[in-house]
Amino acid sequence: MQTIFWTMEEVAARAKQFYEHGIRQEVEHGKNIGQMIVIDAETGEYGIDLSSVETALKLKAKNPLAQLFTIRIGYDVSVVFGGANG
Repeated sequence: MQTIFWTMEEVAARAKQFYEHGIRQEVEHGKNIGQMIVIDAETGEYGIDLSSVETALKLKAKNPLAQLFTIRIGYDVSVVFGGANG
């Protein structure tokens, strides 16, 4: 897979688009509220855990150049990891 490097703002925008247009409906409920979701901004693949570390490591193992974006489910807080910016 060829990876395209985006600015942090572009990574955030792409990941938020994946989240708003599909992922949110799947994950924003009950026990997931307050957990961290890590989204690959290129593929839309994601994982959920309490700290985001294990999920980020799993996604990076699949694609070492993945540009990851983290959102706390149910909150407006986020972080960008990896790619050309991290």
